Amino acid sequence: MKFSDMPYQRVDFEKLKKDFSGLYDSFSKASSGEAQFEVHKKYYKLTEHAMTEITLAEIRHDIDMTDEFYSAEQDYYDANMPVFKNLIVRYQKMLYESQYRPYLEKKIGPVAFKNIELAIKSIDEKILPLMQEENALQTRYNKLLASAKIDWNGETLNLSLMTPHLRSNNRNIRIQAWQKYSDFFVQNQEEFDDIYDRLVKNRTAQAQKLDYENYLTLGYFRMNRNCYGRGDIQEFRKQVKQELVPFAEKLQERRRQRLGLDSLRYFDENIYSKTGNAAPVKTPEEILAAGQKMYNELSPETGAFMNFMCENGLFDVLGRKTKKTGGYMTYLPDYKSPFIFANFNGTSGDADVITHECGHAFQGWLVAGDPVREHADITMETAETHSMSMEFFTEPWMNLIFGDRAKNYVDMHFEDSILFIPYGTMVDEFQDICYDNPGLTPKQRNAAWRDLERQYKPHLNYEGNPYYENGGFWQNKHHIYDSPLYYIDYCIAGVNALQYKAWMDQDYKAAWASYLKLCRLSASDFFTNLVGEAGLISPFEDGCLKYVVKKLDV
Repeated sequence: MKFSDMPYQRVDFEKLKKDFSGLYDSFSKASSGEAQFEVHKKYYKLTEHAMTEITLAEIRHDIDMTDEFYSAEQDYYDANMPVFKNLIVRYQKMLYESQYRPYLEKKIGPVAFKNIELAIKSIDEKILPLMQEENALQTRYNKLLASAKIDWNGETLNLSLMTPHLRSNNRNIRIQAWQKYSDFFVQNQEEFDDIYDRLVKNRTAQAQKLDYENYLTLGYFRMNRNCYGRGDIQEFRKQVKQELVPFAEKLQERRRQRLGLDSLRYFDENIYSKTGNAAPVKTPEEILAAGQKMYNELSPETGAFMNFMCENGLFDVLGRKTKKTGGYMTYLPDYKSPFIFANFNGTSGDADVITHECGHAFQGWLVAGDPVREHADITMETAETHSMSMEFFTEPWMNLIFGDRAKNYVDMHFEDSILFIPYGTMVDEFQDICYDNPGLTPKQRNAAWRDLERQYKPHLNYEGNPYYENGGFWQNKHHIYDSPLYYIDYCIAGVNALQYKAWMDQDYKAAWASYLKLCRLSASDFFTNLVGEAGLISPFEDGCLKYVVKKLDV
């Protein structure tokens, strides 16, 4: 069904509570593992239908954040999602403690039961008011971002629509654009600080009510880190600092020379060529058509996927002033349909939507018929491996989007993929510090961020911008507010994607076969096992990043 034709009906949570009550009763009365599994199938239908309606409302709210109807729906779900999560966890606890668990575990797998264990540790009725407050704070942050009205030569632009000017080939335009962009954050700095301060204290209070020392334990549970922990992440950060930061700084120096600059300033961070970054030579409609051609040539599976997406209008990618910033892929279970949300702005990021977000969507579409629905509960580092690797697999078709500047894009994408990992790892360490020390003042948090920038990005020069020089840059990273502890998953996945890059340079066909295998495995096994089954080195394995740098530093 086309997205525009999908009907929406608000989830009645009072009715949902009664439906779950009946589900609990049926499950407890079932006299065999087979009978409990039949009840479990009803649980699938109940939760998937509710999630479809909730997701429809979220997408339509994000498409136009001034729409009063869907704004009210978003407020409604902010208040009621913790209730829904608690209903689910109560059912999962019954499943987890079932006397027929061996039979059920055989049907849905050990990964599902480990995830249930983490979910049970993540929520309780006593923290529902705090979770509702957390949702409201996140919505407040996103509305603040969406409220930006930047005067640009007589035109009013939001943060997303400023991106082409932030990346202009003209350095003077970049300087002016970055000043106006950062001015919005300076003007609203106290509110950004207040929102984050409240979020840190809120999440800490949730953790302490569940008898955890701080939010880091609870956050790792909520991120479904089911096969590695904080110690593994700390070791990964060491590898990044020891192996990848020196390589990244080497690439930064090459870029400085290529641009003919005495030093790289903060407004040069996203510029890769003297003639300007490669940008699409196509309209948004033509980019989607190019994506359809590309995926039909890549493989039969990707072709069928992209045709389905285009025929059913499962993209909303045009940048508009009242639209939520950023981009994502989400899923509508009732229709077995991925949906891609983005803000095309005429930069190379438009191509990334057709590669990165479509990597997420392709994997979801590929396994939509898997009868074990728990296999769809992939952890984030696995999900980002699907998307970030697809960015490399689609590079041979970039001429369809960039014309004769395709090679410029490919070279830029490679450098950007390397340079991102130190930055993303820094975002994770910053959050680790904030949640380990929830009493930090805004000034202390900013100082911690600036100190990390000197470790992970020593070339950075913020001269002339006191807001950034004093550590304010992190406030535009919505994951820090919206998706705590998520960002490191991009970095772990980025290492996998770089392994695929090295592999496809040697044997594209074998690398693609491995990628398809990984996609089809979904969440049938733990991440650390999945990468081994696909023929990759675990990013947590000592020496992994040394191997990656050796393969790619040519």
